[in-house]
Amino acid sequence: MNSYQILLNQINFSKFNTIVIDLKNLNFMDTASAIFIDDLSKEMLKKNKKTQIDINNKDISDTLKLVQNTRKNDFSQSSVKKKDILKNIGETAYKYYLTFLSFLSFLGKLFIHLLYILKNPKNIRYKEILFEINESAIKAFFIIALSSFLVGIVIAYQSANQLSLYGANIFIVDMIGLSMLRELSPVITAVIIAGRSGSSFTAQIGAMKITQELDAMRSMGFEPYLFLVLPKLIALIIMMPILIFISDFTAVLGGMLIANLDLGISFNLFLDRFSKVIEIRHFLVGIGKGPFFAVLIASIAIYRGLMVKNDTQSIGYNTTKSVVESIFAVIICDAIFSIIFTNLGI
Repeated sequence: MNSYQILLNQINFSKFNTIVIDLKNLNFMDTASAIFIDDLSKEMLKKNKKTQIDINNKDISDTLKLVQNTRKNDFSQSSVKKKDILKNIGETAYKYYLTFLSFLSFLGKLFIHLLYILKNPKNIRYKEILFEINESAIKAFFIIALSSFLVGIVIAYQSANQLSLYGANIFIVDMIGLSMLRELSPVITAVIIAGRSGSSFTAQIGAMKITQELDAMRSMGFEPYLFLVLPKLIALIIMMPILIFISDFTAVLGGMLIANLDLGISFNLFLDRFSKVIEIRHFLVGIGKGPFFAVLIASIAIYRGLMVKNDTQSIGYNTTKSVVESIFAVIICDAIFSIIFTNLGI
């Protein structure tokens, strides 16, 4: 609390109806004094009392007016900010609504062109699909295998101590098999592909849009959806289950290694237990998620690439949005699958 505010609190306003502030003999007044006088006038006004200010000096009068006007503007700006919060919420919600409609429109065009090539297989761009398989999937084999191997090691290592306390060492096989095959391997693979290949899709298409290559393709009679979009989508749909299988294999291999080194479970015993408790349905559940994750990642990445505007900053913005939205969509999709499979007893 400022000193002049303390002084205001000490004034007994009930003893008078009018205050006269005599500034006739003053030649100078600073803003602190002007603020005090302004606060005193407002306090008197709240109590239905009058304030009379006698001034002869024009500079002092201008200082008082400046302080009063500035404080009025500050108050009005704060009220405008409160209104702006609601306005911004509405504008943001409307922007997301328009983005959602735009994405639905993109999915509609994608579906129409997909039906077209299914009806006319001769228009399928096999060369482009093979190229995208190599670029977006085969070149990701190593990073997916290594990441899954390390995740398998970490899960097995963290679980080993707890299981050994209860003499349940052999159940590490169940934990590794079920967690990796059903949930972690598909999600790990999807996250890596979203960050690696999805961002590449967005940046590539965005750069082509900035350099007007997409417009040039259309002017020459080449439909970008047939030559660019669908090959990327089909390549991911084909390769995602294979990538998940590689992730499954390396993750179980990492878990088996730790089970042998930390818990003394031999490779033969591990594999024997694995074949007995891990049914084929658990493997198929994880593999079956692959095409759905591929559609989400490819469609979001390509859509974000098409949304790039005519500046390089927009490429970075949409690439970031592509990765974040793809990962979020994959997690939501995986959660939905988990609920469905649990209720169906699969």
